[in-house]
Amino acid sequence: MAFSTTMLAWSVIEFGKFMGPELNNALDAIGWATDYFLKATNTPGFVFAQVGDPFGDHNCWERPEDMDTPRTSFFVSKENPGSEVSAEIAAALAASSIAFKKFNHNVGYSERLLQRAIMVFDFADKYRGSYNDSLGPYVCPFYCDYGGYQDELVWGAAWLLKATKLPNYWNYIKQNIHNVKNYGEFGWDSKDAGINVLISKLLVNNPASKPFNLNADKFICAVLPESPLVSVSYSR
Repeated sequence: MAFSTTMLAWSVIEFGKFMGPELNNALDAIGWATDYFLKATNTPGFVFAQVGDPFGDHNCWERPEDMDTPRTSFFVSKENPGSEVSAEIAAALAASSIAFKKFNHNVGYSERLLQRAIMVFDFADKYRGSYNDSLGPYVCPFYCDYGGYQDELVWGAAWLLKATKLPNYWNYIKQNIHNVKNYGEFGWDSKDAGINVLISKLLVNNPASKPFNLNADKFICAVLPESPLVSVSYSR
């Protein structure tokens, strides 16, 4: 959910001016998610990562209104960390704050999202660990993090850099980018390629952008159907 929100916010940031009357609908959809994330991170030192038993939910083939499976809440904490889910929520909040601010859609709410993003990112970074270890029996095998949490931390820092322009986030990225190596994949469990695309756009005409540009180009060339370097197959 957090990754989907980040991507929707990114789409609005980049293409909102072309959305016409659908822009408000997109912002409303983002706000529905960020309202949830504000509630899920309202208690300092805790991030509520999941609601519901995944086994029961996956075995329940009916509409949500009729579901009667337990709605148990699962959280990560200082003692039982979950850096990947916490950092992705921070990224979603930061990206969403930019989207709301850019289109003058509830600027006060935008600032609230940004401040919460900073708090949640600090929590994710200070108390490092995978929610596979903290919540493994409840999130696996459906939502296991197979790529580690380092990419989510850099991804969160990149969005906070874009939202705040503060140099400490750029320093964080430089100090931790060596942990991001899977440049050919981008999805909810692997942010590596997205990190390079995002940072290359942030550092346009900056010499420091060169390695990010190269990695972003590799990813784009791997997925474009007409590229001579395409390595992704598409259904017809």
